[in-house]
Amino acid sequence: MSTYKQHPVLIVGGSGVVGSLAAKELRRLQPTLPITIGGRDLSRAETVARELGHADATRVDLTRADLGQPAERAYSAVVMFLKDDSLNSLRYAQAQGVPYQGISTALFEVAPEVALHMARPQRSAILMNGTWLVGSAIAAVLHFAREFKTLDSIAIGGVLDEQDVGGPAAYADLDRMTKSAANALLLEKGQWRWVDSTEGVRMFRDSTGLEVQGQAYSLLDPTALAAATNAKSVRSDVFIGTSASRRRGEPSSTEIIIELEGTRHDGTHARTRHELVHPGGQAPVTAVGVAVGVERLLGLAGGAPVAPGLYLPTVLIEPEYHLRRLQESGLQVRSA
Repeated sequence: MSTYKQHPVLIVGGSGVVGSLAAKELRRLQPTLPITIGGRDLSRAETVARELGHADATRVDLTRADLGQPAERAYSAVVMFLKDDSLNSLRYAQAQGVPYQGISTALFEVAPEVALHMARPQRSAILMNGTWLVGSAIAAVLHFAREFKTLDSIAIGGVLDEQDVGGPAAYADLDRMTKSAANALLLEKGQWRWVDSTEGVRMFRDSTGLEVQGQAYSLLDPTALAAATNAKSVRSDVFIGTSASRRRGEPSSTEIIIELEGTRHDGTHARTRHELVHPGGQAPVTAVGVAVGVERLLGLAGGAPVAPGLYLPTVLIEPEYHLRRLQESGLQVRSA
């Protein structure tokens, strides 16, 4: 039996709003996989672990190199649901020689993680998943991009309800990413450009046809998709405000609007638009992204356990599999 199945996956922040949902999604996909819920509040972590079954809880101290874990404790993977400014969580995964998935690192923050990998390249498989809703937009783009022989442009528009940002960790991520970097990186006609808050504005239509104002956002999506597709222009914009469902008096929803332009395999020029809407908001979409990432790292879906290296989701995750799991969770997909 693989050691990945013998030892639990440590989910740091697994008792939080989205972290607990991701743990439940992972349990749904992998009923027998041991899981450890890690957090500062042990009682909250224990509550989530009891709900999951085949799980336990531990108190995590990110100020310590060993995360406060007993020396004899072993894990199969480490998943981070909050920004670890010390990167002790990544060092701990490397020390144990197990995979690591982070979801809170913005584009302008990747250097410390890249440096740690370069210093110890044979220690861990590191999935850098600081992407929109943990690879969900990327999976959809790559799926629909298969209609094209070549792509001229990829435009992603995320709709995040202002009442659906998430728990304290998610609020902290959003605040840091929007305030720490005044500019965002996008690919425009084959040239990478940093654009300020004025140049970074883009109007796009949500799923109801309402025009909203998006702002370019410095996640890893544009760089990952540019490398994967060779598109000439790639950008990702986010609108934070009132979602279409809440305008109707319903609970908050989240949307991913994907617009592609290029040449089809038959040589014709085409523009396509696809609308992904989840009535449950961003949390279940994020949860699926995390669970799918863990499955792939451990070799539980999509291939053998991933060898040590530095990875983007475009390299590891099969788009159709990710999209199917999203639809199972309630995601609605429409092509306009």
